[in-house]
This record gives sequence, C-alpha cells and structure tokens, in this order.
Amino acid sequence: MRILFITSTRIGDAVLSTGLLDHLIRAYPQAKVVVACGPVAEGVFARMPNRAWTIVLEKQRFRLHWLGLWRQVAGSRWDLVVDLRGSGFAWMVRAKRRVVMRGGRNPGHRLAQLGALLGLDPPPLPVAWFGPAERTRAAMLLPGEGPWIGLGPTANWDRKVWPPERFIALFEALSAPFGPLPGARAAILGGPGAQERAMAAPVLAALGDRAVDLVGTLSLPEAAAVLARCAIFIGNDSGLMHLSAATGTPTLGLFGPSRPEEYAPAGRRTAIAVAPGSPAVDSMPGLTLAAALDAAERLLTAPVAA
Repeated sequence: MRILFITSTRIGDAVLSTGLLDHLIRAYPQAKVVVACGPVAEGVFARMPNRAWTIVLEKQRFRLHWLGLWRQVAGSRWDLVVDLRGSGFAWMVRAKRRVVMRGGRNPGHRLAQLGALLGLDPPPLPVAWFGPAERTRAAMLLPGEGPWIGLGPTANWDRKVWPPERFIALFEALSAPFGPLPGARAAILGGPGAQERAMAAPVLAALGDRAVDLVGTLSLPEAAAVLARCAIFIGNDSGLMHLSAATGTPTLGLFGPSRPEEYAPAGRRTAIAVAPGSPAVDSMPGLTLAAALDAAERLLTAPVAA
C-alpha cells in the first residue's frame, strides 16, 4: 500500500498531524508512507516508522513547488492521498482514495479538524518520534536524577513572547525549596537564528549555571528526546510547545494574541494560561506570574488523561 501524506510547512501544525499519521501507520502496518512537508518541519518525521522518504517542499514563485512535487509522485498510483494543505493537489495524481482538508479558517481545535477527515472522534493525539541515539544524547545534555524544567521563552513572533523576567520568576517559584520541583534545573530551548537567541538571552543570563543552553542546537528528534526527560515544559505558543505535548511531558502553553481554542497543546498532560484580553496583539504582558504559576502547579498534580 502506498500513502502520500501532504502536511504543513510549520512545525506546530506538522506535529499536530502526527496523530493522523500514527493512526494510518497502525491501521496499515505494511504501508509505505511518503511525507511532503516544508523544510522547517522535516525533522518532525525523521524517525517516523514506515516512512519511505520525505519530500521537502521549498516554496517557489508562482507555486512551482507544487509542480516539483507532482514530478516526483505522478508516476505512482497511490492507495491514499491525504492533503492537509487544502491545495487540490490530490486531484492531480492517480489515487484510489483522496482525503483533502478544506482550506481557510475552520472551527474547533486543529486536532479535531484533522480527526474529522477520517471520521475519528476523539481524534488521535500527536506523537513524537525519536530513537536510541537521541535518547542517549538527551541523557548527556540533561544528566542526573534531579528534575528538569523545560522553558521555551521564544516564538516566531515577538508579540507571542511572555516577558523574560516572568519566565525567570516562574522557574524560581517552581524550583524553590518548598516549591513543587525543589532544586530543579532549567533546559532552555528555542529555534535557530539570532532572533530566537536574543529572546532567550535574558533568561539564560539570569539563571546562569542552573540552566543548560539548548537554543538552536538540537534537531527536532533530539529536542523531542530532551523534552521527554523534563518534569514539565512551559513555553510560548510555538512548535516546541506542540512537540513537548506530543512526548507526553506535562506541557503548559502561554497564550496571548494566538488562539488557544484552535492551537492549545494536545497531549495527555497539557494546560494553558491565557492572557486577559486575548487575542489582542498586545495582550501577552497581561498574563500574570500568579496565573501561570497556578496553572503549572495544577498541571503537575493533575491525573494523566487516558
């Protein structure tokens, strides 16, 4: 069986689509799956079982990237084509069955939208794929028996970033002698590039040797393995937030101008803290330390969802 799975250019949307992929892999264990995605999201699928190969869609003028994809897949007859980008591409190749997500803004959480494509209710939760090599590296980066708190103080848009001094204060409260994770150390994660490093710099400077700097240094499978070792991850709305939730690590997403009703983290142990006045562009500073700390403490003591 041959499955062509066309998914997102963004890490967060790509991670959310892994639940649907995992369902297909389990339903058709002999299938060979070809994934088409944007270059930033490629690592999400690097350790995926049953993956024949990945086609990276580099955006081109006049949408010529779709022509490049067609040239690579048109010679095959597909048993199933899943197009999550609503492009209509599925109708340009030979296929027994086509599943195409409707374009534009759809109501409800993205995960429910994905599950509805195959009539899955509840929708399958995202998964994070990584292997022994990533697990070994994560153990070297985050050594010891004590707890680690993952922090994601960056985002792809500065209006989505919670003030760094509040990340610092939240870590101090959680790791204090009488806090829920006494003596914890911090793993600071972020994407590559100068902008992400600048966003993380104040947190790294304040925490000093109590923090490990992992900003821009990890592949996505390595980041997943690191997140899986954390007692909790707290971060702005970002791809890292979704990746953390997919590992099963307790994940607290911090929301301001983005839409938690569509993009809250999806996993067995997740929570959100939403700034008053959301989704106003300048709402993020309104999210208080007290609100985030309360959400984090509740998450750490909440039962694991089935």
